[in-house]
Amino acid sequence: MRRGRPRVGQPGARSARVAVPSALTILAVCAGLTAVRLAAENRIDLALVLVVAAAFLDGIDGRVARLMNATSKIGAELDSLADAINFGVVPALILAATLMQGHDLGWAIALVYCCAIILRLARFNTLSDDENAPGYTRDFFVGVPAPAAALIALGPVGLHQWLGDGWWSSFAAVAVWTLLAGFLAISRIPTSSLKATTKLSRAALAPALILFAGAAALLVTYPYTLMIIIIAAYLAHIPFAWWANRWVRARPEHWDSLPAERRAHRRMTSSRRPILRKSQARLGLRRPGA
Repeated sequence: MRRGRPRVGQPGARSARVAVPSALTILAVCAGLTAVRLAAENRIDLALVLVVAAAFLDGIDGRVARLMNATSKIGAELDSLADAINFGVVPALILAATLMQGHDLGWAIALVYCCAIILRLARFNTLSDDENAPGYTRDFFVGVPAPAAALIALGPVGLHQWLGDGWWSSFAAVAVWTLLAGFLAISRIPTSSLKATTKLSRAALAPALILFAGAAALLVTYPYTLMIIIIAAYLAHIPFAWWANRWVRARPEHWDSLPAERRAHRRMTSSRRPILRKSQARLGLRRPGA
């Protein structure tokens, strides 16, 4: 007898929904591993495009799962394994096959980077299972996330494709840079979460669209310029993320506040400081100019 389509809520419908985000994750793995093959064939441009595609798929598979109410334990484990391959193994192999080819020490450095990404993902899984974590942790990562670390590690490859040979493509520079990317991944330096940065106000919508249009233009005309700008901007944001993390950790009452609400509170507090200082000076509690 022919079976009808499973209704929503039945086990068959649930399995079909779970398969969609898992298929995106598998597609990301295929893109990452194909990038290694293309890099070995000296088709670096396409290899970097596939790494970016893997990062894009990694960014949307979780959102698709939540929108479809298809989150599952196997999906979370699959996503973690895919990240270890795409942002740990794949960049290490690309670097070993290009700028560090022929150096035994280069292979060791690639292994160190790969292990750092795996350790970073293991720590992330442990922290995400902590139900007692304070509210501010939703806006910050501990260390640089794996996709960003992969992009940073591949920065010298992009510079070499853009500018040709130079000190940036020397073995010493690439080795130090790769180790730096691995260190940032396993460090406890707070970095901003994309969930926090995508919450835009109406006033910031127009500048954000203009910035997006400029990035799209660079992507079409000067993709490696865009790559270096993104890496530089991401590294430059780390001190600000560290300061914001320190501010909110010292104020538990703001742990569950949105980032925009925290910024409004900081502006209001800073605007009141000159008035408070004048009042203290008049009362003799504070010397003028102190």
